[in-house]
Amino acid sequence: MLQQRSSSQRPTSQRRLYAIDGMRLLAALFVAAHHYAGTWRVNQPDNLIWDRPVSDIMPTVFRFSAYGWIGVEMFFVISGFVICMSCWGRTPRQFFTSRVIRLYPAYWFSIVFTTAVLVTLPGVWDRQKLREILLNFTMLQSGSGVSNVDGVYWTLWSELRFYLLFMAVVITGLTYRKVVLFCCFWGATAMIAPAARFRPLTLAVNPEGAWYFIAGLALYLMYRFGQDLLLWGILGLACLMGQLELGHRIDTVERVSSWRASVALFTVFLLVMAAIALGATDRVRWKWLTTAGAMTYPFYLMHYLAGTTLIAHYRDTMDPRLLVVSVISGFLVLSWLVHRLVERPVARLLKNGLDTSFARLRNTVNTP
Repeated sequence: MLQQRSSSQRPTSQRRLYAIDGMRLLAALFVAAHHYAGTWRVNQPDNLIWDRPVSDIMPTVFRFSAYGWIGVEMFFVISGFVICMSCWGRTPRQFFTSRVIRLYPAYWFSIVFTTAVLVTLPGVWDRQKLREILLNFTMLQSGSGVSNVDGVYWTLWSELRFYLLFMAVVITGLTYRKVVLFCCFWGATAMIAPAARFRPLTLAVNPEGAWYFIAGLALYLMYRFGQDLLLWGILGLACLMGQLELGHRIDTVERVSSWRASVALFTVFLLVMAAIALGATDRVRWKWLTTAGAMTYPFYLMHYLAGTTLIAHYRDTMDPRLLVVSVISGFLVLSWLVHRLVERPVARLLKNGLDTSFARLRNTVNTP
């Protein structure tokens, strides 16, 4: 039987983990490098981004970038860690508000920005119908059978399902015991539902991403309460189940990667995250990492379709390596501007509006 742990057993104080921000940025750069110079799609002779296979243009860059897709799995693990940390001790209303103001402002801007780029520079990617673009603003298009404005938005559908599931624990109040039980129950369901061919439950529990989020939750419990055999067991199981999903990704989508190298990279990442959780990086307090972490989300949302469109139009104007670095650098600057000029002010407006709405709802419920 699990023993209830007191929050007083927590080995470290609640402070910003700068190393986590650094890992976010690293994951985003991995994904961008992959999309620009490491996917099998951009290595086809007739691809629209480059005029010939990237493995011929930049062989060294291609070999490295071929594994950048693991940045998505890294995001999922980090998300499990950060969500558990950010909503510990918060009410469901606070959890809901924090997710809305974090996810939507940059997302709305990215839809407008990406659509504008595709209209201005046609011929690389097809632009969606207006009704489909408008539905994308809800972030629920994947559940409505409508494609994403930008392909990278598929990860948001996984995130939303994780938030919905985790809300059940937040409602009851987060404790060590409840989060551990949630990890065990979610993991078991993620294995049983596909085997039983129960499609509604399979959709809800997201077996493709479940184990990465579970790994992040276990790592946060290590950070808050200290390591123990049970948490290492959950993390180890998540790693073993995750390697199977890595293999599926390679077989079906990421066809130019090696399974062994992918598993090795992901295992190294988990060990680094464990080191962060256990305090090995507590001395890392570089303030610029906070900004880097804040830029990661808008960078991820904007970099793919718009970035590959720019590469396709300007690939003959400069060295391809310089072009990739220039596009990534440009999107980092743009992401900083979006964070400062869009995310912050819109998040404040949303928070004030939601706080007012919830206060009115509470007063209406309490009024006889």
